[in-house]
Parts: sequence; C-alpha cells; structure tokens
Amino acid sequence: MKSILQFDFIVNKENKTISINREFAADLDLVWKAWTDAEILDQWWAPKPYKNKTKSMDCRSGGVWHYNMTSPENEVHWCRFDYKEVVPLQHYDGIDAFCDEEGNINPNMPRNKWYNRFNAHSEHTIVEMLLTFEALEDLEKIIAMGFKEGLTAGMENLDQYIEAKFYLRKEHKVDHTARVTSYLNFPGNTEEAFLFYKKVFKSDFLNGIQRFGDLPADDNNPPIPESIKNMVLHVELPILGGHILMGTDAPKEMGFTLKQGNNLHICLEPHSREEAKRIFDELSDGGNVTMPMADMFFGAYFGEFSDKFGINWMINFQQKK
Repeated sequence: MKSILQFDFIVNKENKTISINREFAADLDLVWKAWTDAEILDQWWAPKPYKNKTKSMDCRSGGVWHYNMTSPENEVHWCRFDYKEVVPLQHYDGIDAFCDEEGNINPNMPRNKWYNRFNAHSEHTIVEMLLTFEALEDLEKIIAMGFKEGLTAGMENLDQYIEAKFYLRKEHKVDHTARVTSYLNFPGNTEEAFLFYKKVFKSDFLNGIQRFGDLPADDNNPPIPESIKNMVLHVELPILGGHILMGTDAPKEMGFTLKQGNNLHICLEPHSREEAKRIFDELSDGGNVTMPMADMFFGAYFGEFSDKFGINWMINFQQKK
C-alpha cells in the first residue's frame, strides 16, 4: 500500500509554506472521521513509539483540539489546534501550536496556519495540506525538528488503521447478506459496558463509536442536549462465532424510559427491503409496534416492536451507499 499511495511534500521557503498531498486507500467518510475523531486520532497521529492522548476536542468552527504526545521515556509534549472553520467532509483550517497542559501557547515555539482539504477519488481519498508560517525561521525550525519524518510515520500509522478497518469490514462486511445481532440499550454507560466486553472478547469495534453529538442538525427537531452529546448513539462489537453485539445509550432526554426487560432486542437484518417488510408484518402480528417500518436518516429501512409473546425485535435493512 505505501509504495503506490501518493505522498507529495514540498517546502517553499520563498512563500514560507509546506504543501503536502497524501492519498489514503479509503473512502471520504472514513478518512474524514480518522482526522476529526479524537478516539481515532489518538491511534495514529503520534509517530511510533510516541503515544497520542487527547485531553479535549471540539472539532467545529471555533473549537479546539488539546492533546499531548508522550515519549517512551514519559516526556510529554503538549499541543493545541484552534479550528477556524470546519466544513464536514470538505475541509478544515486553523492554527497549530505548542502549549502546556492548561492549553497556554508556548511563544518560544513555532506556530503555523494549517489548512486541510479532503478530496474523494473513487474509493480513495486525497488530503491536501497547506502549512503557512509567519517567519522563515519558524518553517526551518519545524523541518529541523523532524516534522517530515514524524508526519510520514503518522501517515503510515493511518494506513495501518485503514488496513485494519477494511480487514474487519471483509470479515464482518456491511452488505445485504442477512445476519442476526443482539442490540443492547443502556441508561448512559454503553461505552463503559462495551469497553468491558471488548476486553473480555479481545475484539475491536467495527466502525468506532458513533455519538449523539455526531447527529446532523435538523430544523424539524430540537437540538441535541449538551448533556448527552458524548453518549453512545451506536457501537458494534464482534464476540463469538461471528455474532455481533450492538449497543446504544437510551437517555431520558431523548424520550427513553429504560428498564430491565426492554433493554435487549434481537436485531434482524434481512437481505432485501421486501423481506424486511414481510418479517416485520408477520412477526409483529398480535404484538405491540413501537416504531413502524420507515426510512431513517442513517440510511436504513427500520422498525421496532414486541411480539405477542413479549420478545423485543428490531428489523433493519441497510441501504447500499
């Protein structure tokens, strides 16, 4: 993979810029998320053997990413990125700087304006980066500190992350092959529970953790309360024999009344929309329909009910993208 992916690194001392074009063997959605999700960034941003750890992240216009890189000798280097403008799946820009644990900028270290543009090319994505410095000495200092080598190592970490994600997709592919999963609801501790299950089953989440704060704004509905934005909207974890555990938080703020007995559903994913409708209609006969089959914002044809014996079911047909 590394030998065929585009990687251009151009230093222009006259303009005091570094321009970088880097290709990744993944679709735009995955690459954008890898650059803007703290949990994923912590897996690849720091060049090995350094470790990256996010203290806080608000990836939106006016937000800040505050993080550190720690060496094997436990030397901690703090950094912050102040987002100026973020346009999802297109570009973001801001100011990159060194700082301390409280986020106070170190005036003795170089700062630069950083602009990232994300371009989809079939099943690949090219990230165009432009770093602009106020002074030539700042640019030269960054280069002398090993910026190119560190960035190259980080990009290779991301390649490895992408390879791992596509391996999981191959092993547990999201297509129209029918499957049965178990869907778990929690009052606010889904992440704690799934981290526990992850440790027990020595597995990994298929597509990371999606949160309520990731939901797009909708003028027809009230905004997501701040208190639940970091709660889990959806997570998937393979356990044994190819079986998948799925989970979500069910907070009262979103109208859920969770109690033991309604916190587990059998989730059926038929191979076609027509089969999903047939199973829903026949299995819910005589039962209690809590959500009729309908097209959902997340791209699925979905419904939910309890059958006449009190067993909870979800029917989910995921549309092809």
